[in-house]
Amino acid sequence: MQRFKTWQLFAICVGVWGTTWHAITYQLDDFSAEVGVALRFALAGASLLALCRWRGVPLAYSLADHRALALQGVFLYGVSYICVYHAERFVPSGLVAVGYSASPLLAGIGAALLFGAAISRRFVVGGVIAVCGVVVIFWTEITHASGGERAGLGALLTIASVLLSAVGSLTASRNRRRGVALLPALGFGMLYGAVAAGLVALAFGRSVALPTAPSWWLSLAYLAFAGSVLTFACLLTLQDRVGVGRAGTVGVMTPLLALLVSIAFEGLRPDALTAAGAVLTVAGNALMLSPTRSGRGSAAPAARAAE
Repeated sequence: MQRFKTWQLFAICVGVWGTTWHAITYQLDDFSAEVGVALRFALAGASLLALCRWRGVPLAYSLADHRALALQGVFLYGVSYICVYHAERFVPSGLVAVGYSASPLLAGIGAALLFGAAISRRFVVGGVIAVCGVVVIFWTEITHASGGERAGLGALLTIASVLLSAVGSLTASRNRRRGVALLPALGFGMLYGAVAAGLVALAFGRSVALPTAPSWWLSLAYLAFAGSVLTFACLLTLQDRVGVGRAGTVGVMTPLLALLVSIAFEGLRPDALTAAGAVLTVAGNALMLSPTRSGRGSAAPAARAAE
């Protein structure tokens, strides 16, 4: 990744992560979301661990570490993504992406309460603004004359996913504090998330008959390899070059691109309130991730994969 210029690394992260939300919609036609999540993260996790092995990154961890990695994976990549997939059955993918703008605030507050991590007033204010923007967007969808109940269900599933992933993010932060490197944590966590999704599929009797549509397999490959392995390799390189705070601007642009993709390909027709909510959300994220006076970005604990 070192041969890529900084702007190219940024463009890859935003471009891929901003479109993975739409790619999920191709996984939903006449097929189990739970099995789709399991296959996606099985492929992504195995690929990341193979990358670690190729780069000589140690992969030996204690049983206690694996229990923590399993907790991280179940919440961050397993049950939370099942909620994401089902949410996109009811609302455009871009709205679900914007809903995730509440994640940094929840994770940041949780880290402050559990680990004593410092969060700035700017971070909290920005998070509240972003949450207000999310509320405006979903409230507009829910109160539409048609599809209000579906939008409400989509909003509830998005909220559930954000809450579940916050637990996973806090566990990921704890794992980093215990000395577990990021790439192995991602790889093992995704594999455990895949197992959790597979168990949910079995518990609910979901069909495991694989689809034949090329769009399903192409989107699976895109989500697993481009949306996980490529983007995280780019993000880590970007963080090394410009710092975690500045690299965090990827999280500002991603939901905005996801909204534009929904407008272009999913028939989303935002009104003035939806546009205002999007502006609030992006502004809140920008404020959360802007550098503090000490020069360090406000970074919430995160090891979230691309959506």
